[in-house]
Amino acid sequence: MNRLRLKDGIFAGIPVFIGYFPIAVTFGLLAVSVKISLLETFSFSVIVFAGASQFVGLNMINAGIGAGEIVLTTFLLNFRHFLMSASLSTRAAFRRGLIPFVAFGITDETFSVASMEKREFSESYMLGLNFTAYSGWVAGTVAGYVAGDFLPPVLQESISICLYAMFVAILIPAVRKSYRAGIIALIAGLINSVLGYFAIFGSGWNIIFSILAASMAGMFFFREE
Repeated sequence: MNRLRLKDGIFAGIPVFIGYFPIAVTFGLLAVSVKISLLETFSFSVIVFAGASQFVGLNMINAGIGAGEIVLTTFLLNFRHFLMSASLSTRAAFRRGLIPFVAFGITDETFSVASMEKREFSESYMLGLNFTAYSGWVAGTVAGYVAGDFLPPVLQESISICLYAMFVAILIPAVRKSYRAGIIALIAGLINSVLGYFAIFGSGWNIIFSILAASMAGMFFFREE
């Protein structure tokens, strides 16, 4: 059986491209409301390429939180990528020089596509899959920013509510699948609120501590899985 190669990866990535584009457009629109430049927004997606982390980072920038706290928060949110990369490394032999490029492009969606593939695939398949998804995210980001630049200032300011709507949209399906996900989210929210009320740390560190506490709660509630 022939291994899946570059062309197969590109075709496999088209649905991910289609799914990423409108979400990235939303990110670009929100970046306009946060008052960061097109170059900064473009660089954000090109260098970070992590949807949820970018939205969280954008919210933290809007709140005036420092760069160090944003980087650490992004690192914690993306820690699961270590496990995804390790899992995929058992499916194909990647040349050492290409490993960073393959690893950079792994997201929840590209990992799902690759891990559900029953046939053997090559590193070129992963590069094609990742690049197609990456293109959709970057193109959508630029399109959203350019479109948002033409919106009236009142609409630009009101778009920031989409951040909260997006987080709710992410949370609700998880809660419907398991009430324990809702408990973990509630724990994180309560810890963040208490830390914010007593103002012991900055708001960026409050988020970091809340993530760590929620992760430990998740280990307890989902220990069987």
